[in-house]
Amino acid sequence: MKTGLIILAAGSSSRLGRPKQLIEIQGKTLIQRAVEYALKSKSNSSIVVLGWNPELIRSGFDSTQIPSFINENWEEGMASSMQVGLRYLMEKEQLDQVTLMLCDQPFVDTKLLDQLILAKKESDKGIVACAYSETLGVPALFDQKYFEEMLALKGSEGAKKIILKNREDVFAIDFPLGKIDLDTEADIERLKDLRS
Repeated sequence: MKTGLIILAAGSSSRLGRPKQLIEIQGKTLIQRAVEYALKSKSNSSIVVLGWNPELIRSGFDSTQIPSFINENWEEGMASSMQVGLRYLMEKEQLDQVTLMLCDQPFVDTKLLDQLILAKKESDKGIVACAYSETLGVPALFDQKYFEEMLALKGSEGAKKIILKNREDVFAIDFPLGKIDLDTEADIERLKDLRS
């Protein structure tokens, strides 16, 4: 099974007021951590999708390690960034499935990414999603039968729409720390407390 992985890092972090992709945790930027976890995972190919100020964000990770693609329409919302990444990977190789991850969920790691792949194989479900905050979300892995649906999303619609619409074909992995993303300075402070 060929697994592609898309790291979504196109947003402007408008609520935070500075690029969250470049927030440092334990000496590494969030985007560098995401790239390293992705590359160590059992995925066959990975891509980073950039949007807002791509050169600045590229300075936060080793861009020789992983291809990055600029979504010129990033302001339209998450759907277009996901689609840019998916189209790129589909052209590159015959994908069987794809994982979506965000760079601002600091507790996502290689172990979790590999768990998604294993759970899909063992559960025989078309989607594996993470369960947190009484919902299902990313990181999530989608079988190729959902690629067309993913390519049909619009604007700020994200993968969650497909997950919730196809609930009977979803295997959920408990990931309570998935609810922690870094949208405000308070979130970053809380993360420091959690880590200490």
